[in-house]
Amino acid sequence: MARWADVAEAEPEFAAEVAAALDAYMHKTLATLRADGSPRISGQEARFVEGDLYFGSMPGALKARDLRRDPRFALHGGTGDVSGETWERDVKVAGRAVEITDADERKRIFEAWGSEVPEGPSHLFRADLTEVIAIGLNEAKSALVIRTWTADGRGLRTIERA
Repeated sequence: MARWADVAEAEPEFAAEVAAALDAYMHKTLATLRADGSPRISGQEARFVEGDLYFGSMPGALKARDLRRDPRFALHGGTGDVSGETWERDVKVAGRAVEITDADERKRIFEAWGSEVPEGPSHLFRADLTEVIAIGLNEAKSALVIRTWTADGRGLRTIERA
């Protein structure tokens, strides 16, 4: 597993591109696993704070229950409403969600996030990453370019598919 800071240190240009795509739109799509193993997708906001990627949830939300039972997740963002030759990229991150329960740590993260600390119960998760992916077009706009960084030490890899 890796922190976002690990990705940024290993591949600064790639990490900056992925972060910009995730930050470009407020709403992302979070995939979690239901109790029966089937996928669930949910709308999600996420932010980078102090070298980590965080996302939250209202108390008792199904996605939070999913993550408490099985922390594996995937988060997709950066698509927007552009298609065809003007489309730039999609980005995805995947890993395990770690719930932050310490009150002082939650307060620090929410304040750095630029948000008030929720008065009532809520969930806050930090993303421990296994992979980061950016998918875009080559310069000729004739093939997909898939760049994948994984936490297993293989580094950044690029595949082009026509």
